[in-house]
Amino acid sequence: MQAVNDSRNTALPDRFAFGVFEADLKAAELLKNGSRVKLQGQPFRVLAVLLEHHGEVVTREHLQRRLWDEHTTVDFDHSLGIAVNKLREALGDSADNPRFVETLARKGYRFIAPVSEVRPNKSPAEDLPGTAVHRSVTTEPTATVSDHLFKWLVATLSLALLSATGLALWFWLRTPPIHPPLRIDSVTRHGQVLANQLDVENFSAMAVEGGHIYYSQLEDGRPVLAQALTANGEMQDLRLPSEIVAPLICAISPDGGRLIVRNHLAREPEQPIWIVPTLGGQALRFAGSLAHDATWMPDGQHILYATGDALFVARQDGQENRQLVALPGRAFWLRWSPDGKRLRFTVLDPESGAPSLWEYDAESFKTRPLLPGWSQPAAECCGSWTPDGKEYVFQSQHDGFEFSDIYRMRGPSLDRDPERLTNGPLQFQSPATRAGSSRIFFTGIDYRRRMLVYSAATHRFLPLGNNLGATALVEYSRDGQWVAWLNASDNTLWRSRADGSERLQLTFPSLGIFSLKWSPNNKSLALMARKAGGPWAIYLVDANGGKLRRAVEEGPGEADPNWFGNGTSILFGRVPDIMGGDPQSKAIFTVDLLTQAIEKIPGSDGLFSPRLSPDGRYIVALRSDQTGMMLFDRETQHWTSLTEGGAADPAWASDSRSVFYQNFLEPGEPIYRIELHKGPPREVARLSDVRPAEAADYRLITLAPGDLPVVNTQSSAINIYSLDLK
Repeated sequence: MQAVNDSRNTALPDRFAFGVFEADLKAAELLKNGSRVKLQGQPFRVLAVLLEHHGEVVTREHLQRRLWDEHTTVDFDHSLGIAVNKLREALGDSADNPRFVETLARKGYRFIAPVSEVRPNKSPAEDLPGTAVHRSVTTEPTATVSDHLFKWLVATLSLALLSATGLALWFWLRTPPIHPPLRIDSVTRHGQVLANQLDVENFSAMAVEGGHIYYSQLEDGRPVLAQALTANGEMQDLRLPSEIVAPLICAISPDGGRLIVRNHLAREPEQPIWIVPTLGGQALRFAGSLAHDATWMPDGQHILYATGDALFVARQDGQENRQLVALPGRAFWLRWSPDGKRLRFTVLDPESGAPSLWEYDAESFKTRPLLPGWSQPAAECCGSWTPDGKEYVFQSQHDGFEFSDIYRMRGPSLDRDPERLTNGPLQFQSPATRAGSSRIFFTGIDYRRRMLVYSAATHRFLPLGNNLGATALVEYSRDGQWVAWLNASDNTLWRSRADGSERLQLTFPSLGIFSLKWSPNNKSLALMARKAGGPWAIYLVDANGGKLRRAVEEGPGEADPNWFGNGTSILFGRVPDIMGGDPQSKAIFTVDLLTQAIEKIPGSDGLFSPRLSPDGRYIVALRSDQTGMMLFDRETQHWTSLTEGGAADPAWASDSRSVFYQNFLEPGEPIYRIELHKGPPREVARLSDVRPAEAADYRLITLAPGDLPVVNTQSSAINIYSLDLK
């Protein structure tokens, strides 16, 4: 390693060029692509010295002698550090990953980028001292006809050449520049990072501070808070109070010392907000209202939180509570610009659940959508500002792409289309930035899901037969003769005989399907589904193919269809809050498919996710917070409590005497079976029974013939990745 020789006395040029920059030492100007870059005097003088000795180590002592007079009294280390930081900011450089100025601990600095010296152009004669340049003047001879013809040919060829050059330039300007692909690096490799699930308002953010990244990951089917080193992915858990049983990160404080965390295990839309020190210590509950997301105000003392369709501001102790702005839907992923003047966030459409990006101007108090009409329907969310505030990165399934990618917007102007930064094959989500760095972090999802059926003989889950192991959803007819399934690769609905014969496609990829039920006569299927940009609703489709039709012609959104025995009416509930449903309309209803008459089941207010027993006598439904299951006897017209604790996805046994359900509140998310009026539930299986492949999570889907639980598993395939925007 060679250090600067102070006795260097070589004649230096006035200008240096490096990358897209040019430094004019004589005029003390820094240019980028010909435009002047604002850089103060002291940082520019540091640049000048480094350029003079590019490729060499410039010691701190040498810089002190060049920049400060020996009689000047100054905190040299502090002043030099500020000057170098301002220089890096002007160059868009980073101390962690330098392209121009490298720091050598306890030694000094070195300019590492290739540098060329720019000297003024001179003619050979002008380079000779004392030589004058003489230009002779001659008399133009008389032009002849051949001379005119020659000049006409020259003019014509010149015009043609100029036109061709202009046309080529026009095409070149219209053709977007080809940039080399950005390198994507893997930060973690364990595959258990928690991903976003917009359909159920499960927003899981990351926070990056210094060399650490904080995130939620799945352990035994439950989210836990973890941190990893950005350098090598080495990780450890962050311990939290027992009240926070499923932590999701909302935001990190401006000083990087505190996280805002919310609890997502309970399925109520608004949850307590907690403040968690990043270095460990006692977590503090935010004393304000319940919320579904929150972030710090730019002052680091107040909290901005989202509840319902509005944003509120309050101190940590809940005082000074006031509404900031009302919105057209529920807001998530709240991110202030570095200067504190603009707030950008994601809004979910109250009917379709489609996400879109919005901005609030703190000076004009106005809100506006960021990219109206860019995607049809809107599919943008979860953005973060770069530390300099000049760029904004976000995720999008632009124009119906199956997987989401990371995009960026540059500058305050929104008249240019965003630039795609990733392009599969994984689904990329949740970009986060780090102060003082041009590197961004995001999750990459490799969807690996398997449909498994429980084997009572082996007490293990095994792949579902007849090539149904790779499906996303499956449902058997009551007599077990037919099966319908959702193709995981393109979301199309198919049906066939139970042995796999007589296969037929029933829907196209544009329809998103959440659940389905066979009619009693096996001639129709009722679907909880939604078209692109539309609300959740119940659709009916003929099992032999045909057009979709709505079961309920008008309504605020229907869910969880169940056929009555005669096949002419359907039992249904409303869409839960976490899927964009109206919190005031929860109840269980029936609809007559011929007359469209709708009736409410007595005493069903506040209940959702109904399931009708095969014999038609009983209905089970979940409480709105999913902390128990209720049983309705249609003969007595009375509701009774069937279970207490977490409950999801109930499924009736074929004899109508027992119900299977999943308790998501317990570790391992066990599946239980409870006999009506015969004591406590009995555990059937849990996540650890999934073999041979390990799974990070699973969900009870249905029962196969013989009352065997069928589950959809998610394997460990979600990691954190990063790339450098520069």
